[in-house]
Amino acid sequence: MYKITLKKQLSKDIKLMGIEAEHVVKNAKAGNFVILIPHENGERIPLTIYDWDKKTNVVYIIFQEVGVTTAKLGMLNEGDSIFSIAGPLGKHFHVEKFGNVAIVGGGVGVPAIFPIARALKEAGNNVTSIMGFRTKELIILEKEMESVSNKLLTATNDGSQGQKGLVTDVLQGMINSGPKLDLCVAVGPVIMMKAVAELTRNYNIKTIVSLNALMMDGTGMCGGCRVTIGGKNKFSCVDGPDFDGHQVDFNELTSRLGTFKEEEKASLHHSKIQLVGR
Repeated sequence: MYKITLKKQLSKDIKLMGIEAEHVVKNAKAGNFVILIPHENGERIPLTIYDWDKKTNVVYIIFQEVGVTTAKLGMLNEGDSIFSIAGPLGKHFHVEKFGNVAIVGGGVGVPAIFPIARALKEAGNNVTSIMGFRTKELIILEKEMESVSNKLLTATNDGSQGQKGLVTDVLQGMINSGPKLDLCVAVGPVIMMKAVAELTRNYNIKTIVSLNALMMDGTGMCGGCRVTIGGKNKFSCVDGPDFDGHQVDFNELTSRLGTFKEEEKASLHHSKIQLVGR
């Protein structure tokens, strides 16, 4: 069992948790994820590592309550324990001095870009972070992202904060105004990562995306996270989760994301859990 040391509400359905897990913290790096089981009879859920503290052996995760398991996880409080946490899993993000870097995060993808932006800035890169949300009430980690970026830009769909529009609108403005980007990293909804990759392809800007789709066991055994990269089968849990965004078959990925949609709806209905905003 692993003790919850911190619980914090970041927005209406997004929560931060700190969990004592020395084995995870010991080897955690930017881009890694964990597989977590809240209760003994619960299902496995993959969550990107947001941060970690080697002094206290606490790993920090941020999650959105979108189904039964994340809702049950959100019901736990400080002092409670979770049943299992395995990690760090996946290949960590490759860090070097690229030059001018744009880090793009959409919604709950923002926690995943935090450690990446921090690592790239520490490596001497000029990091501009772009965060995208539907409205200002949903914005999270603004101060935290400012601390790991040379510049932070925000986009909201309704224009309630930052630039009105999408993250791709902000990114296009960066490309137009210069200087030339040497790397772009995008983490968030698949439709957002696809749009970013399509934009940067036009300018031959190297682009990395993080694919956490359909992960189950986190070891490559189940094959549930299979993705097509450059025409070849890869498993996002062991070969990724980071891949060349210009090589990803996003149409196939989008189709596969709906595989268990009806089962998820049925599970939520039978659990009688009412999610926030639904």
